[in-house]
Amino acid sequence: MAQLVKKIGELGLHNRQVTHLIATRAAAASYSTQSEKSSYKCVILGGGSGGCAMAAKMTRKFGKGNVAVVEPHDIHYYQAMFTLVGSGHKSLTQAARPMGKSLPRDAKWIKDSVASVEPDSNTVVTSSGLKLEYDMLIVAVGVQLNFDKISGSLEALESDPRVCSNFSANYVNKTHKAFQAFPKGGTAIFTMPPLPIKCPGAPQKIMYLFDDYLRKNGLREGSRVLYNTNLPVIFGVKKYADALLEVVKQRDITVNFQHNLIGVDHTKGEATFAKVGADPVENVTMNYDLLHISPSMSAPEFLKGSPIANEAGFVDVSKEHLQHTKYDNIFAIGDCSSAPTSKTAAAVAAESGILSGTIEAFLKGQKPSGLQYDGYTSCPLTTKGGKIILAEFDYNGQPLETFPVNQGKERLSMWYLKKDAMPIIYWQMLIKGRWHGPRVFRKLFRFGMGK
Repeated sequence: MAQLVKKIGELGLHNRQVTHLIATRAAAASYSTQSEKSSYKCVILGGGSGGCAMAAKMTRKFGKGNVAVVEPHDIHYYQAMFTLVGSGHKSLTQAARPMGKSLPRDAKWIKDSVASVEPDSNTVVTSSGLKLEYDMLIVAVGVQLNFDKISGSLEALESDPRVCSNFSANYVNKTHKAFQAFPKGGTAIFTMPPLPIKCPGAPQKIMYLFDDYLRKNGLREGSRVLYNTNLPVIFGVKKYADALLEVVKQRDITVNFQHNLIGVDHTKGEATFAKVGADPVENVTMNYDLLHISPSMSAPEFLKGSPIANEAGFVDVSKEHLQHTKYDNIFAIGDCSSAPTSKTAAAVAAESGILSGTIEAFLKGQKPSGLQYDGYTSCPLTTKGGKIILAEFDYNGQPLETFPVNQGKERLSMWYLKKDAMPIIYWQMLIKGRWHGPRVFRKLFRFGMGK
């Protein structure tokens, strides 16, 4: 409980809010560091969006005391809001809820991290040594941030007010402060690491909002805004890539393709990039007055080399049904799965509906049938305050748009969808297991035609 108070204090909540949040946690999901039982019908690893959604579904199915969620953190974050937090349009408190309030009341919350999964004995071992037996296992642990792979980045994030990152709740509040301290005529660098990365559009969304901030405050003239990306393209779907190339051209933003951040020297205000594919190896060092770091990401350590993971460390599941390729009673959802789609909350929503059908078939002793996951994901590309390009696409990088308009254009309506409607959908529907994405609306708007 003391850790929760400390964490909420870091979020800047007032005492009355702290009291309320502690009370709601105590009244919500049952919490235990020492499991009162060791066997469950369903064990869920992770309390992020996928873990909460599936916990809600499974507790409705199996009832109180039959579902356990292993999650070490006290706070659940709506991470899709971090772009708006970093740009000053939202606060971190608006993106946070106590974990106990996010998980369903009838789930057993085991506040611990995972040490290993032993699928041949249907057992999960936690870091504190608990052994949890399961009839079925859902893995929803997301990805880990690897700031330590960039030399000097952690020191810079801790010590340099010019260095920030929207990818961590520990540093997202630094971003808007760096905006406010930026000098006219300065240089701002925004980085994009190698894939995989959760929300691949996030590194440039905050850049466009920074450019907008400079223009609204009379600081853009003489200032340089750079987007240094490890990739050879600005976005993986051509329709939206073409639109974004027009945006950077209009805003006079410099894009340096195949530049991977490898080091930061905050004492000199320098960032070093490796030119991807250069032969011989070539590095380039640039000075910054603002540096937004997007770290490389990977599967969590306990998955790497695990019998349930593929060579890359992600849970090896069928991309159509999200069921393990070897162990029929293991499933995965979200960023930690091997499904080759962009890692977003929108993907989690679509996957949760598919996974429900897969689990129903498993419980009946059948192979999954019916709807297959097509890789649907969405990335609201915030191009300025009040404008968004709403990218939606499938496994093949083909647009899979919901609305009967060209979503490759910047639109005010999509801004309000992102800023006001999506948080409601997230908190009231997605993490409660009642939102499976916009497929039904997509078909409705097209009179039942199309995907």
